Amino acid sequence: MTPSVAVVGGGVVGCAVALELARRDVAVTLFEARETVGSAASGTNSGILHTGFDSTPGELESELILRANALREEVIDALGIPVLRCGAVMRDAPAHLPYNDVAASRGPDGTLEIPGEWVTDPVAFTHALAGAASSLGAEFVLGEHVAGPLPDFDVVINCAGLYADEVARSFGDDSFSIYPRKGEFFVFDVPVDRILLPAPTTRTKGVLVFPTIDGRCIAGPTAVDLEDKEDWSVREEAREEVMRKAVEMHPPLRKAQPIASYAGLRPAGRGVNYVIGRAAADARLINVAAIRSTGLSASLGIAEHIGIFISGHPQNWGGVRPLPTFSGEGSGPSTDLVRPDVEWWRK
Repeated sequence: MTPSVAVVGGGVVGCAVALELARRDVAVTLFEARETVGSAASGTNSGILHTGFDSTPGELESELILRANALREEVIDALGIPVLRCGAVMRDAPAHLPYNDVAASRGPDGTLEIPGEWVTDPVAFTHALAGAASSLGAEFVLGEHVAGPLPDFDVVINCAGLYADEVARSFGDDSFSIYPRKGEFFVFDVPVDRILLPAPTTRTKGVLVFPTIDGRCIAGPTAVDLEDKEDWSVREEAREEVMRKAVEMHPPLRKAQPIASYAGLRPAGRGVNYVIGRAAADARLINVAAIRSTGLSASLGIAEHIGIFISGHPQNWGGVRPLPTFSGEGSGPSTDLVRPDVEWWRK
């Protein structure tokens, strides 16, 4: 008998987990505190689908990004998720890259080209997963804050992002804490044909310049550690911090004026990353927490990892139901969970 499962958190990871479990015929209910899914950290990131070319080999994060990369094409095609297969370039890339046998080529000037780095609409991506999960029987409870341990469910999967530590504490688990790392972005009516990447540091991937699905260009993010989990403001000094680095990579931005700006809050763990597993304090609770900045890229791999853990069946198990199919690029599933067509950076 399969367990009844609650997923707490309707970001991209929570929606991916709900879809994976629904495909495995698990009775799943997703709880989201906001009125729609994908409206917090998952809806305010870059929308870049990373390949794992610069992820440290052997780490769980890297393994799940790589697995998600293998699963991505099927999901994008089936659900009609908009994607820009533009590739990325990194000038002055460190000699040790790429990692993980990711396809890439290096020019004589040291520039690394990674064709598998793509851009999507992160809100559309999340809503498509939610709509597909709903069509396979998953239930969604929106606008409801989970303040207790949900005794009516056999298993609770904590995908609560910025608030995952608070959900864990309601189960008696204080093994990790989450703080917000703010990333500020600026949108321009300036074309760019590929993702322009700086060489990453141990703390951040740095300021990027990248195209959007709707033909614009975004520069960012910053990386500002905060305590306030609801501070979505863009600081006055952020533009100068971003543009000083962005113009070096893409000179056409030098005289451009931004048409919009937004800030995202990444759920960073204090001294931990990718906290995924059963909580010692309560065997019903499975944490999927501290997914700091690669949640969109790794979401499908994380979901499969949890699906195998819950169902006990491997990834090639024949009992996984096929994805629902939706026609039309970017149309996605037709359910109440899907927001009207609007540029995600205007949300």
